[in-house]
Amino acid sequence: MSVLADLRSDTVTVPTAAMREAMAQAPVGDDVYGEDPTVNALQAEVARLTGHEAALFMPSGSMSNQVALALHAGRGEEVVCAEGSHIYEWELGMMAAFSGLVPRFVPAPLGVPDPEQVRLAVRRSVYQSPTGLISLENTHNKAGGTVLPLEVIGQIRAVADAEGLPLHLDGARVFNAAVALGTPVSEITRHFTTVSLCLSKGLGAPVGSVLAGSRKHVATAHRYRKMMGGGMRQAGILAAAGLIALRDGPGWLPEDHRRARQLAQALAGAGYAVNLAAVQTNIVYAQLPGAQQRVDRWAQQGVLCSALGPDSVRFVLHHQVTDQGLEQAIAVLTA
Repeated sequence: MSVLADLRSDTVTVPTAAMREAMAQAPVGDDVYGEDPTVNALQAEVARLTGHEAALFMPSGSMSNQVALALHAGRGEEVVCAEGSHIYEWELGMMAAFSGLVPRFVPAPLGVPDPEQVRLAVRRSVYQSPTGLISLENTHNKAGGTVLPLEVIGQIRAVADAEGLPLHLDGARVFNAAVALGTPVSEITRHFTTVSLCLSKGLGAPVGSVLAGSRKHVATAHRYRKMMGGGMRQAGILAAAGLIALRDGPGWLPEDHRRARQLAQALAGAGYAVNLAAVQTNIVYAQLPGAQQRVDRWAQQGVLCSALGPDSVRFVLHHQVTDQGLEQAIAVLTA
């Protein structure tokens, strides 16, 4: 059976023709020595877009996040983060294994923590692990691609400032958030000490994430990247696709969001439990019993999606899901 629509993740896209051409023609050098001109151009562009001084190209978002955590907090300290945060749920315990950190969760309805709850989560007692960092996620993957309002970000920035704490953004899909808010991405990222953003999700590049921050933080990040095995050599071949992703990718995202709403409404209309208020960008969650069995059956019919629990299925839209493909997928999913 041919695949009608691959809705497992926005990471499944393949490089566009423009990306492949840029990769083939990219001037390269040894990036561990800082001599790859295409990597340097990518890093400069991400720094410009996010409003930060510098940036560092990495193989993955998990590495980029974990490097940031290691930068900001010391062993035995806590990271204040929202319930369901990717840095805890999907990064294999690396905050503890690599940096000796532990999470301090705050409630986050629809992925949005209350700034007052963030303030109350900060620990200063000699009897408790001290707080080393506040980390936010935008969009929030586990909540369903939900967006942090700019007002909330500003209020949490004020908490971080008052407490003398750094503020990190897991911005794997921060361009989706910017599109949903109708604002330049810098209006989100300027509030954060460091920002991790993925090129390989909705933006469509085959590989890579970037950590942006101050020159001092990025200089230290080089060492942690090397410790984690992320020192790449002629990485400009990959960075070239990232530059095209930054140029072209944001333009695809509004259609991804539109198709996600279309899918969510179709699933809800067919009787699936879908929280339509959570469908703010390109991710849809449906609650249904026997999730894995349904996913397996749909795969046999050409529609790929992910069971993320016994009764939870996730669908993610991306630019290589066409209107026709989505309509065919909906027909299978709602039959």
